Amino acid sequence: MPVNLPPLDSAQLKPIAGVRIGIAQAGVRKANRKDLTVFLLDEGASVTGVFTRNRFCAAPVQVCREHLVAGSAVRALVINTGNANAGTGAPGLAHARQTCEALASLLHCMPAQVLPFSTGVIMEPLPLDRIVAGLPAALTDAQADHWAEAAEGIMTTDTVPKAASVQVQAGGQTVSITGISKGAGMIRPNMATMLGFVATDACIAQALLPALAKQLADGSFNRITIDGDTSTNDSFILIATHKAGNAQITSLDSADGQALVQGLMQVARQLAHAIVRDGEGATKFITVQVEGGRTTEECRLVAYAIAHSPLVKTAFFASDPNLGRILAAVGYAGIDDLDQGLIELHLDDVHVVSQGGRRAEYREEDGQRVMKGSEITVRVGLGRGTASDTVWTCDLSHDYVTINADYRS
Repeated sequence: MPVNLPPLDSAQLKPIAGVRIGIAQAGVRKANRKDLTVFLLDEGASVTGVFTRNRFCAAPVQVCREHLVAGSAVRALVINTGNANAGTGAPGLAHARQTCEALASLLHCMPAQVLPFSTGVIMEPLPLDRIVAGLPAALTDAQADHWAEAAEGIMTTDTVPKAASVQVQAGGQTVSITGISKGAGMIRPNMATMLGFVATDACIAQALLPALAKQLADGSFNRITIDGDTSTNDSFILIATHKAGNAQITSLDSADGQALVQGLMQVARQLAHAIVRDGEGATKFITVQVEGGRTTEECRLVAYAIAHSPLVKTAFFASDPNLGRILAAVGYAGIDDLDQGLIELHLDDVHVVSQGGRRAEYREEDGQRVMKGSEITVRVGLGRGTASDTVWTCDLSHDYVTINADYRS
């Protein structure tokens, strides 16, 4: 079960003017499940994306990048679950392009105006015929209020659909922001292993979107990890439909720009946290805060060293305060001139380590009390400067092994 993740309330999800979503059962991998989703965008919408840094990236990632670079106005997204179309060579690229062609033909637009996305099993041929056959049903189903259905339609090993929505004020108008994501395993940023789609009806200068998408990803999806594996298919898409009626935002530093950024970041982080809370086999949601660094980058290195460590993660699963594992991770994170005599460590309100050694007042039963909770904060002080950074992760349980051992069966 997800860690303190409330059930999705579809009534709380705000439709985004200029976006309609349709879902169909195409039988991509399993029968009788929602596995094909189409986003339809009105003319004038702006779209940008951030993608995996895995050099063995999937065919749809490659095609998405090509289409965005081409600069044609994006009119549709097509997403299938059950098959990643990764590790499929030239035939996989052809299938991704043919999917775009099939949808473009139905919409009377150019193939370059369609972005494809796939998630699921790697190294299996994409069942193109089933996807193409399912497209008319997805188009017929398209409605503005189908965000919850879309969140369900992009799931793989997720146990619950993930969506979030907020409204902010900009230019005297109410601006809506809604997004969905999927991900539960093979999660390690650059991007995190996930698909994420966030849309807003805000009117914002198109030139601002690429940097905004990167800022949002770096503050949310690129701060989570479940197992340290970077996926082949990670994609985060930001859509602005310009339908809210606000005066165009031309600077993210303006009051309206900041309001929009804060709303978008709230949605992106809620989606990212939901991925961690629904991590495969997760029983605990862990925040790793590293402060006192010379740069945010070295703080991030330390945070990820802790968050990725199987020894640390299994200790949290067992509620075993074997906290020397955290100190070891700090030490091998890659800071060559780290002074271990300055290290401080807290678990929630419990001060465990001071000046690089076990604090005299620390009692193991206090550490165990914290580790038995479902929400835990690990705070490390480096004593080197004023920089800080935060990463979110989960524990590593028996169920994680079971889920991934049986994934294809």
